[in-house]
Amino acid sequence: MSDFDGVIAPLAQALTKRGYTNLTPVQTAMLAPELETADALVSAQTGSGKTVAFGLALAPTLLGGEDRFGHTKKPLALVIAPTRELAMQVKGELEWLYAMTGATIASCVGGMDMRSERRTLAQGAHIVVGTPGRLRDHVERGSFDTSGLKAIVLDEADEMLDMGFRDELEFILDSAPKERRTLMFSATVSRPIANLAKRYQHDAMRISTKAEAEQHKDIEYHALTVAPNDRENAIINLLRFYDAKNALVFCGTRAMVNHLTSRFNNRGFSVVALSGELSQNERTHALQALRDGRAKVCVATDVAARGIDLPDLELVIHADIPKSKEPLLHRSGRTGRAGRKGVSALIVPHNQRRRTERLLDSARVEAKWGKPPSIEEILKRDRERFLTNPAFDAPVTDDEQEFVKELLSRHGADQIAAAFVRLHHSAQPAPEELLDAGPEPETRGRAKADADFEDGVWISLSVGRKQQAEPRWLIPLLCRVGHMTKREIGAIRISQDETFIELASNIIDGFMKSVGSSGKIEKTIEVLRLEGKPNLPSEPRGKKSFFDKKQGGRDERRGGRSGGRGEGRGDRSGSKAKFDKKPDRQNSGKPSFGKPKRDNGPRGEGAFAQPSKGVADGKPKERFKDKDKAEVKKKPHKKKLARAAARAKMIDQSGMAPLARKKPD
Repeated sequence: MSDFDGVIAPLAQALTKRGYTNLTPVQTAMLAPELETADALVSAQTGSGKTVAFGLALAPTLLGGEDRFGHTKKPLALVIAPTRELAMQVKGELEWLYAMTGATIASCVGGMDMRSERRTLAQGAHIVVGTPGRLRDHVERGSFDTSGLKAIVLDEADEMLDMGFRDELEFILDSAPKERRTLMFSATVSRPIANLAKRYQHDAMRISTKAEAEQHKDIEYHALTVAPNDRENAIINLLRFYDAKNALVFCGTRAMVNHLTSRFNNRGFSVVALSGELSQNERTHALQALRDGRAKVCVATDVAARGIDLPDLELVIHADIPKSKEPLLHRSGRTGRAGRKGVSALIVPHNQRRRTERLLDSARVEAKWGKPPSIEEILKRDRERFLTNPAFDAPVTDDEQEFVKELLSRHGADQIAAAFVRLHHSAQPAPEELLDAGPEPETRGRAKADADFEDGVWISLSVGRKQQAEPRWLIPLLCRVGHMTKREIGAIRISQDETFIELASNIIDGFMKSVGSSGKIEKTIEVLRLEGKPNLPSEPRGKKSFFDKKQGGRDERRGGRSGGRGEGRGDRSGSKAKFDKKPDRQNSGKPSFGKPKRDNGPRGEGAFAQPSKGVADGKPKERFKDKDKAEVKKKPHKKKLARAAARAKMIDQSGMAPLARKKPD
């Protein structure tokens, strides 16, 4: 008799041999009697034992009451996974689970030899595991006959839709028999997943495990605020503080993966990279290096790391904040698997804190907010690990006794201990000194924001309108240099050669310290702290020389558009006007056929040299508004002049008179 209720004997023996004593919640749910022949839409977290769960659920359908498989010419079951790594992992799990049933399991994944896969399918495979693109290729080429399928499993269906495999999935599902079981497993059941299930499943049962209500209870989430340009140093300190057997650092782009991999290598970490540009052989070697301990850190993109299973993965670091809750849960789900504990740390630039809070709320994840480990905290943690090392409790062996006596005879105990400590520290990368992570989050509301600038401090920058100074690039520059957010920036007034900016009083000292003794940012912009409010010269209303961030900044950011609605549609000179390469009428004596250019005169006195057509002034269309100016006729195009000259020359050579046009009656 089997100790696992509802599991057929050969699979129960495989579970016992593997060391299983209890089934996970999702595995138990899939063994319910009402699910024996029904379709199912299952939502369960990554690492909850889904592979074994659908392996147990498929057995009654595939074996039909028998204990072993017979020979078959057509596959009986198909498992579709989003990535090559996950597909190979699923194949390995099913091989030991079905080892005593005589099942032949084939894989069809990209990056492998398609000819060998075709031969395996021709010889007869009971279960096929593959990725959507390669499976579709086999179906279209006729090497994979789907007419004998009794069941199809979509593992991590949400990931496959996110990766753009909808067309491939629909093609494969449409080619399979209508009478079949369809099992869909997904960490989150979004609307696209529900629509896919509604189309290809029949009376599917919805199964959600307890873990869905409590996302990743074995994962400890940390949100660590840092200065925007201090993320890499914070990641280095995290790796040093936890000293995990395996750590996974997620990046948003391949360029960031290459950059961090190079940086960590230079700092002495044993690191490998995973990105879409690697071949299958390179990816396999990188993962094997992590499993056998030759590498401890893996830097990867979301797509490249999907489906990988590292048993000793203890730390996940989000170098770039995920864009939605699904990538957050899938990234973090790489750790804390099968009852093991893990840590998921988000590196949060202080100007992205609000967005990160909304992300965590949408994912129903509770994170501990704080700052990355400091140098003192890392050294303290190193001492604790050093003193609790099991090597100190192991007895001295006979082989070691002679060498120990020789050491003690040559050096004192204190000197030996000091040398041992120095050797230990020399093998570890040095931690980084971090900048201040920025201000703490403040209470929302306009009243709070306005109150911050009652005693604001003004600074001046040595750039003005002549140097194309605009808030759209000044604000990011100040935030990056001063390690602050735009909430600490008040009014911005731009003059011809200088810009005055108001900063919150609580951050001005830190800002000037970040600027340094040189008093320059970006090598050429000088920064000067002012005493009191600057004396701003008054200028004509038409020459809007100063812009306030809260009142006039909108016009400045939109390329200097200062006209209101009442000035007419003709009074418009957007940012594109400066790119008009047409000749200016005033400078070259030629009319301008591009957008009208702004006059420097005050408003209300003709803001443009040539008004646009259709101005609501009740006058007929005019070429020029000023009648006193000399008329400028449009000169013929050079090509037309050349053609006219050529025709005149031909007439002269032939001696023929040109045809006279007949005047109308």
